[in-house]
Amino acid sequence: MSMTVSELFEHLSTRFKGEAAAGLARTLQWHITDEDPGVWAFEINDGQGRLIPGGVDNPDTTFITSGETWVAIAEGRQDAMRAFMTGKLKVKGDMMLALKVPKLFETGA
Repeated sequence: MSMTVSELFEHLSTRFKGEAAAGLARTLQWHITDEDPGVWAFEINDGQGRLIPGGVDNPDTTFITSGETWVAIAEGRQDAMRAFMTGKLKVKGDMMLALKVPKLFETGA
């Protein structure tokens, strides 16, 4: 059974791989646009990470997608790059940071 979008973000810090983010000081943001809309940011500061429900004003990278697509990516059922190429996932801001995200979080249900 899939997690809800809210559950997914609540568990995000437990999937965060701090050692992969050593020396990084960036903020990621997700803007979920469908039936369960919301904005969540995740602040990374030298291997530490914290979730900011409601988001921040100036994130380094923002992902814009539906809840269904994001949950599928997080659970490893959808390839993020394919979602991006087919327009299901939009990215604003630092594209290099966006490409690092799969290394910063564990995927899988």
